[in-house]
Amino acid sequence: MYFSIFKYPLRIDEIFEYSNALSIEETILFLDEYLNDGIIFKIDDFYLCENESSYINRRLKGNQMAKDIFYKAEKVSKFISKFPYITGVGISGSLSKGYYDDDGDIDFFLITSSNRLWLARTFLILYKKLFLFNSKKYFCVNYFVSETTLEIQEKNQFTATEVVTLIPMYGKKMFQEFYHQNKWINDFYTNKKIADISNTNLIKKPLIIKGIEILLKNRFGNYLDQLFLNLTFKKWKWKFSHLDSTNFKVAMKSTKNISKHHPQNYQKKVIDMLNEKHDEVLMKIN
Repeated sequence: MYFSIFKYPLRIDEIFEYSNALSIEETILFLDEYLNDGIIFKIDDFYLCENESSYINRRLKGNQMAKDIFYKAEKVSKFISKFPYITGVGISGSLSKGYYDDDGDIDFFLITSSNRLWLARTFLILYKKLFLFNSKKYFCVNYFVSETTLEIQEKNQFTATEVVTLIPMYGKKMFQEFYHQNKWINDFYTNKKIADISNTNLIKKPLIIKGIEILLKNRFGNYLDQLFLNLTFKKWKWKFSHLDSTNFKVAMKSTKNISKHHPQNYQKKVIDMLNEKHDEVLMKIN
């Protein structure tokens, strides 16, 4: 049901990975029962909630596009890792699940040094605005956490899926600690393995970047970090005034150690759609 929201049919091994079943054999028994009752459908090797073969073609095309574009994500990841105060770079979003299309972005999940999140974010946003003309196509940096706040606060199907499919690119030690602090994802996915971080690249900063980090390792750096937080928060409160306080706190979280820029509040939309689909299926199977 979760992946059907994205029109993404799954193979049997994937369904097992994203379930709490004890074995693939047990998974097949459940699926066969649902197939016989007309609750789900099977086309070729794929299982679907809708009898739509076009979803399979869409997925296969998206899988190939993801393979073709991944080299770009690798290059951008390396580039981002060079920025001041960046200590971890991961690929998230649809690309982390092996899917990409013409309307997609390359989403990055970023870990920063303590008390320097808003400085790190400002450097990256300035680069995007000045040199990429504010394009986020291959440079979507919309989720930052500080190395002192690695545990994801919202714990639900959406965030668990994002964490378990995250692809760590740079910052091996940071992601080791990140996964250690987010073991709660096992409550949602007992079979799905997190990414192998043994080959995650170490971050190597150019001398000029190291110089900037040393230069701002003082009260002035603290002042700038707080200033950029305050300015960004005021701008977002004005720009996204259509969001009520509850949704704003989740979608546009702006604290000393967390920055999220999700004005569409995609997390809430997905969870609401999942709950609706769940209710529909319950009614269907009576």
